[in-house]
Amino acid sequence: MSVLQEFKEFAVKGNVIDMAVGVIIGAAFGKVVSSLVADVVMPPIGMLMGGVNFSELVWPLKAATANSPAVVIAYGKFAQTVIDFLIVAFVIFTVVKLANSLRRKKEAEAVAVPPQP
Repeated sequence: MSVLQEFKEFAVKGNVIDMAVGVIIGAAFGKVVSSLVADVVMPPIGMLMGGVNFSELVWPLKAATANSPAVVIAYGKFAQTVIDFLIVAFVIFTVVKLANSLRRKKEAEAVAVPPQP
């Protein structure tokens, strides 16, 4: 069997296609969550904290010079990224919990109904 034929069999399997669709949707979902956090969640939190823009919160390590930009630790952007992660993790947890619940319910129904003779 040629390498091309093996690759074709691998690529057209349902699981690979499902995984590719999942990755694409996951990437798009990540962008939506990032926008939600940066554009919707963080501005009110910043306003409550006295008008702070989290994306601009930094600890300067070295001031900018004519030849080089400033060196900073951008902890505000890091905070936004952590909130992004927590939202995505919660959504994934909720989806997995729902899927497991539906699977258990289906398994329980299958056990409860005896097969017909």
